[in-house]
Amino acid sequence: MKLKELESRLQDLTGFDKPRIELEQYETQPHLAARILYTIEQSYGDIAGKMVADLGCGPGRLTIGSALLDADFVYGLDIDPVALKLFTRNSNEADVDNVEAVLMDVTTISDSADGGRMSGLFDTVILNPPFGTKGNKGIDVQFLQAALRLSSHAVYSFHKTTTREYLMTRAAKDWDVEMSVVAEMKFDLPQSYARHKRASVDVAVDLLRTVHRTKTKENT
Repeated sequence: MKLKELESRLQDLTGFDKPRIELEQYETQPHLAARILYTIEQSYGDIAGKMVADLGCGPGRLTIGSALLDADFVYGLDIDPVALKLFTRNSNEADVDNVEAVLMDVTTISDSADGGRMSGLFDTVILNPPFGTKGNKGIDVQFLQAALRLSSHAVYSFHKTTTREYLMTRAAKDWDVEMSVVAEMKFDLPQSYARHKRASVDVAVDLLRTVHRTKTKENT
């Protein structure tokens, strides 16, 4: 599928009607989602034919985009049942049948029995996590650690650029993984909540690629 077609298909999907501020429910915009997914596939081959998970999937734009790029199967995990209903509607309208919605608190994966059973189940995990700015500091790291547990190969995650040094240090010292910056971008956060005074805010964000070190050695 061409990039232009992928973006067009993602633009047709329905976004949040009433986003929940405590969950930091911001959508990944179609043009950004399309380019990120296309880069992941074209540069690294980490979508087509792979088992993929999207953590905190919301309405499912990244999940469905991965399915459209010929992932073998994609699971969208989210704590919000309303978001998952929207995800299901979007997947039906996009006419993709290689996706499934899973109601789950991603932050419990690292310690739960379900997390143990799912450990290493997915080739690739993609996530646009909460940035931890709504009284939930550190939740972005919890999401990333959950992704690392679920993945057998690569994790692609969005993080505020200001956290890059901290994440790189944790990756090298604590997690036995190799982390690199795939792209630097401006994340356009639209006026989603009543308390927002500006129409949109640009936030500097990195797309990080994190690969399990043992898997990297095996492939060299």
